[in-house]
Amino acid sequence: MNAHAPFSFTLPASDRTIVVGAGIAGLATALRLAPRPVTLVTAAPLGIGTATGWAQGGIAAAMGDDDAPALHAADTVAAGAGLTEADVALRVAAAGPGLIDWLVALAAPFDRDAAGALALGLEAAHSRRRIVRAGGDSTGRIVLETLVRAVGRTASISVLVASARDLMRDSSGAVAGVICERDGARFALPGRAVVLATGGVGALYASTTNPRGATGRGLALAARAGAILRDMEFVQFHPTAIATGADPMPLATEALRGEGASLIDETGAPVMAGIAGGDLAPRDVVARGIFQALARGARVFLDCRGDLGARMPVRFPTVAGLCAEAGIDPRKQAIPVRPAAHYHMGGVKVDGSGASTVPGLFACGEVASTGLHGANRLASNSLLEAMAFAPWIAEAVSGVAAPGYARAEPMERRVDSDREALRRILERQAGVVRDADGLTEAVRHLAPAARAGCDAALTGLAIAASALSRRESRGAHWRSDHPQQVAPAHTEMSLSDLWAMADALEPGRDVVAA
Repeated sequence: MNAHAPFSFTLPASDRTIVVGAGIAGLATALRLAPRPVTLVTAAPLGIGTATGWAQGGIAAAMGDDDAPALHAADTVAAGAGLTEADVALRVAAAGPGLIDWLVALAAPFDRDAAGALALGLEAAHSRRRIVRAGGDSTGRIVLETLVRAVGRTASISVLVASARDLMRDSSGAVAGVICERDGARFALPGRAVVLATGGVGALYASTTNPRGATGRGLALAARAGAILRDMEFVQFHPTAIATGADPMPLATEALRGEGASLIDETGAPVMAGIAGGDLAPRDVVARGIFQALARGARVFLDCRGDLGARMPVRFPTVAGLCAEAGIDPRKQAIPVRPAAHYHMGGVKVDGSGASTVPGLFACGEVASTGLHGANRLASNSLLEAMAFAPWIAEAVSGVAAPGYARAEPMERRVDSDREALRRILERQAGVVRDADGLTEAVRHLAPAARAGCDAALTGLAIAASALSRRESRGAHWRSDHPQQVAPAHTEMSLSDLWAMADALEPGRDVVAA
């Protein structure tokens, strides 16, 4: 079948659940669905190309004697800048200790102290040491390897290396399968439900810590299927990406600041002096502090010199290796850093079971907007969220009625626009600091490519349009022309809303949303 030829047909429904994406969210969901049949659709072989494997910090869980889920939830709500849903935060935090136990049962080798207890780290905006880690700063990679091994032992899970290109529906309009593409050919994969676990959007930005595949394709699939997207403007910029010219940018984990590293400029002056929380302020605050220093012409460094730098090969081996590759000796040299797109708090609007607004379509992990992160994710809550929602989604999917015949409609041709130009637009106009003029320019540039079928442009358009509609500054969304906060409210957009905003911003028309 020609890769770009439209086609239409019906297929008998399948009892399989289709999970799209093979990071922690996809793998955990597939495992929780067992022994029910699952097809795991992944763009690359298992363990490759996922942001999970790059996660350095760890998993936040209230495991310490001085800690409790209520304290963890309170920290999560405080970081979320008014948009975290308190009941979701408490439910996820309460699930944390059991999820760590689940991973231990799967033989995840977490770091432990001399007495054999979990070694708990501290990160910004946490009131307790609750970061469970593995291999120092290699938690994501080690957890990913643990889950991949578990999937390999699970007979009910089939792995398909292919790209998801569109969603199928049954006669009632429920999602009932996926159109996939492999080696230039398209084919249909029917299922009783589809779980999107496709990750984030960081690769849409010129400066990012994310893999190149993190372009928000799952968000575009969901929007084209009619799902509501929520809070798309909230892109978290990690304050301390290592600024040595690499693309994607290597990350210097936030845990370094928890262990005493400080942010300085080229003169040695503290960058975060006078700012509440200092070097351990929430990520949005630190990112803006660094951004503003860079805008003044300063250079910013993460200072680990001395004892912390000497301990880095053991405590933070991943960062030590990245520094070595860049020719930096952290014992003697401060590490140049700058903010980079890292995590997306927005996504497909889902309920407490991970169900989207379209029947049969679920979302898990970074692609979903669950109400946990609000306007600013608390460090190390991302892996936790994905694992917490996986069993809730599995339970909900088991109650989904078997669909009728799955229908594939003639599919729009998907195109790729100038990806580097798109990345520059979002970096410049929808980055750490935004304003109406820049966001309007971004919408006008991205809308034509989005209409032409470019999924990356569609996701970028949703980010820019949502940022334009939020006329305030909150969490990771900072408008220099609207620095105040107003009453907290979510931003929700459908595909028709995006097209309406793009139409309204055509040259010569009034800017109605600025």
